[in-house]
Amino acid sequence: MSAGDMAALEHTTLARLERESRTLEQSSEQRLIARLRARDLTAFEELVAHFERPVYALCFRLLGDAEEARDAAQETFLKVYRGLSGFRADSGLKTWIYRIAINQAMNQQRWWRRRHRDETISLDLKRGESDTTLGSSLPSKSASPEAQAIAGERERRIMRALGEIKQEYRVALILREIEELSYEEIAETLAVSIGTVKSRIARGREELRRRVKDLI
Repeated sequence: MSAGDMAALEHTTLARLERESRTLEQSSEQRLIARLRARDLTAFEELVAHFERPVYALCFRLLGDAEEARDAAQETFLKVYRGLSGFRADSGLKTWIYRIAINQAMNQQRWWRRRHRDETISLDLKRGESDTTLGSSLPSKSASPEAQAIAGERERRIMRALGEIKQEYRVALILREIEELSYEEIAETLAVSIGTVKSRIARGREELRRRVKDLI
C-alpha cells in the first residue's frame, strides 16, 4: 500500500471515528433529555454537575462579579428545569443552556445599569475550560518588574475596553475568543445566523482594536 493510500485510509478512519463519537454523544444526550422530561431528579443532578462550572464561568465572564454570577447561574438552572417540557431539541442541550445563561446575565446587567452600577470584567477570566486566564495568555517579552507592570496595565486596558464595546459584540467575542465555541455553536446559542455571528465578531474585534490601538 502506498503512502498516499495509507494517508487516505487514516483520514477515512478518523472521519468514521469522529462520526461514531458524535453519534454516541447525541444518543447519550437524547437519553438524558428523555429522563429530564420525565422529571428524573437524578438526571437533573447529572446535568447540573456537568454544566455547573461552565455556566458559572460564562456568567462570571459576562458580569465580572462572583456573587452576581452565582445568582445568574442558579437562576439559569431553575429556568432550565422549568423549561424542560418546552425544549424541542432543535438545538444542542449545551447551546440551549448557554442561551438561557446569557439572557439571565444580560437581564441582571440591565438591572445594574438602571441603578448606575459600574460594569467590570475580571482579569482572571479563564480561557475555555483550562486554568489559563485571558490576561496570562498575553505574553510579555521580559520578566522584569517593569515589563510585568506594563503588561498588567495593557491587560487591564484590554479588559476595560472589552467591557465598553457594544453588548452584542462583546457576547459574541467572549463566546468565540474565551469560550472557544465554533461559529455554528455561537449561532445556535444566540439564535442568529452564522453570518450575523461572523459580522458581530468582526465588528467587535474592530471596535476593540480601535479602543486599544495604541497598544497594538
